[in-house]
Formats: sequence, C-alpha cells, structure tokens
Amino acid sequence: MTTNRLNEIRPGTTEPGSAIPDFAAEANHLLPELVALRRAIHADPELGLDLPRTQRRVLDTISDLGLELTLGQRTTSIVALLRGALPGPTIVLRGDMDALPIREATNLDFSSTNGNMHACGHDLHTAGLVGAARLLSAHRDVLPGNVIFMFQPGEEGHGGAKVMLEEGLLDVAGERPVAAYAIHVAPGPKGVFATRSGAICAGSNELEVVITGRGGHGSQPHQTIDPVPVAAELVMALQTFVTRRFDAFDPVILSVTRLDTGAGALNVIPEQARIAATVRSLSATSLERLKIELPRLVDGIAQAHGCSATMDFTVLYPVTTNDPSTTQSTMDDLRVAFGNGRVMEMETPMMGSEDFSFVLDEVPGTFIAMLTSPDGTDPSTVEFNHSPRVIFDDSVLGDQAAALATVAYQRLVRQ
Repeated sequence: MTTNRLNEIRPGTTEPGSAIPDFAAEANHLLPELVALRRAIHADPELGLDLPRTQRRVLDTISDLGLELTLGQRTTSIVALLRGALPGPTIVLRGDMDALPIREATNLDFSSTNGNMHACGHDLHTAGLVGAARLLSAHRDVLPGNVIFMFQPGEEGHGGAKVMLEEGLLDVAGERPVAAYAIHVAPGPKGVFATRSGAICAGSNELEVVITGRGGHGSQPHQTIDPVPVAAELVMALQTFVTRRFDAFDPVILSVTRLDTGAGALNVIPEQARIAATVRSLSATSLERLKIELPRLVDGIAQAHGCSATMDFTVLYPVTTNDPSTTQSTMDDLRVAFGNGRVMEMETPMMGSEDFSFVLDEVPGTFIAMLTSPDGTDPSTVEFNHSPRVIFDDSVLGDQAAALATVAYQRLVRQ
C-alpha cells in the first residue's frame, strides 16, 4: 500500500486555547488510504494473539509519525505513544486487530480467501486508529498531553487486552492514563455513534458440565444409569433458572451450545454426557449468584437420578462499564463535532462482551458503537457481527478516525 496521501493532512491553526481542530475535515484527506489499509487487512485476516502480517502493515503505515513504539512480547501487539509538546495527562485509544475463524460469504472484491474473516469489523478499528494517530500527530505542537495508541491482537476470546495490561500498556508514558476510549462498528444507520453510561456490554462466562452415570446396552436401560435424560433435564432446568432466579432488569442470558455423549454406536447408552454453555451477565451481583447457585442446581439434578456431576464455571471477560462523567463528556464532544442527530444514547446494554472491559476496569473511559451498514440496507434483514455475510461500509473510516481524535483532544484540553 502506498502512503503518500497519508502525509497530506492539512491542519488548521490550533494555537493553545483555540478552537478544537476540524478533525472531520482533515480526515477527508486520509480516507482513500484508510480504506485501502482496511481492505488489505480484510483480505488477509489473522487469528488470535499472533498477527504478524497485520502488525507489519500497521507499523509500515505509522513509521513516519515519530511515535514511541513498544511491541508485545507474548503477542504481536503495538503500543504507539504520541507525546504532545505541551504538558498534560495521558489517554488511551484502542483498536483491535484480530479476525474470526469464519469462511466469508460477502462476495466483496476484497473478500478473504484464507478461511478466516473480519466478521466483527476489527479491520475498520485498526484503520480508524491509524487515522486517529495521523490526525493527532499533525497537532503534536499544541497537544496538551500524551496519547497511547493501543493496537490489540486477540480480542476474540484470547484476552489480548489483559495481556497488554500485564506487559505494561498503562505505564509507557511514565504516568497512568486518565481516560481510555474505543470505537466498535456495528450494523445500523451509517455514521451514527451510540453509547451509554454504566454497563454497555455484558460479562462473558463459560459453563461446562460432565454428568457421569453407568453405561450399557441400549436394550437394557434398567441395568444402566443413563446420563442422557439427566442432561436433557438439566438443559431445561438451566433455562428456568435464569428466567426465574434473576431480575429481568439485571438479566442473565444462558445458552447451551454443546451437548455431547461421545457414544460411537446407536445401541450404546453412554457413560457420560457433556453440556457446554455461554453465560452473559451485567452485574457483579448476578455473577456471584451464578457462581454459588449453578453448582447446587447441577449437583441436585444429577444426584436425583443417581448420577454424579462435575462443573467448571469460567469467568472470561468482566462487564464493560463506561464511566458516567467521561461518557457524558464524550457524547457532548461528538454532538459538537458531528451534530445531535448522529449521537444516540443507548437505553440498554448489549449482551455481547468485550475485552476492552479489562482496560475500563483500570482506567475510566467510554466504549462507543459506530453504526456502519451500507446505504439502503433493510434493518429487518441486516446481518450482524460474526455473520459470514456481514458488511461494514468503510466510507465511515474518516469520521471514525476523527471521532477518536476529537474525544482524545478534548479530554486532554480539559486536563
């Protein structure tokens, strides 16, 4: 990818104390190259914590900005530090880079052909963060503080943010950041920003249960202790558990996604049955209740049928929680930059999860959704994130980069 146009930002006059730069206008000059970067990443998606080709593309694109770079030891992460010329605090901007093991079915000209897919829009997140780095670097001389650009692998279930925190993400500027921001694309009216104070994404947990009975011949069930009907009863009991034990306004979603006996022949009653489920929650209270009451439910049903059971409940990601004060300022800043009609306050959280939650557990900040469905998309049939047919309109990349730059600059100005 050529990067000559990426050097053509034309900043306005921004003396200390003057009006905020017009990042949206400046980003127009970046859009063709941000789109090209996004499409190159989209066509060559990588999984998990090891993204060497994606890392190289990002490094090549930001190599001329004079940023202080720190590369991950356990991942192919990039931490790029911009030091402003004026004294001030430090903030974090995050863009995740990994894809999903999904075979793409969009028929786009730049579709992936390697069996993986950027079905969650992380290719846009990466390109948008590169754009923000360019916009803010162009105003380094009047930037009152520092910006950490967090290019993160392994968001999709690998805890990449947690690894980056353990490797010193928050210490690279010599002081702890005062705020952190991330934008995540989603289907919906193109160009609209949506966020809310408090919980915005659910915590993610995994449940695995093994029920052990006594196997035998399918024609002699009375001589066995069949774990299969016990597993079936447990699946239904789990659904009743979450709908009857938890407040509808503090919801828990439990979806059994795997049921397996391992039996190799139809005339065999198996020794064991296995259940696996994803469990989403929105509060620490609900999480603690799940940890206490799920084992009771599982053991009770198993013992009632003469079986034994083992259960593993794994907490993957905490609830993603937006700081109220930071989030209100963020929405105000976006309204000034893009207009009231393009900023929406969400009424309820999303039940998906995000490992930006690990960052927001350490630093107050705001996680923002940016809606990116192509013009003319029917809301009733639009494909959502993680679908092999989901399409994100990358014409939003200029505004995405400008939004990140805007909230960062404004936060630093406020000190």
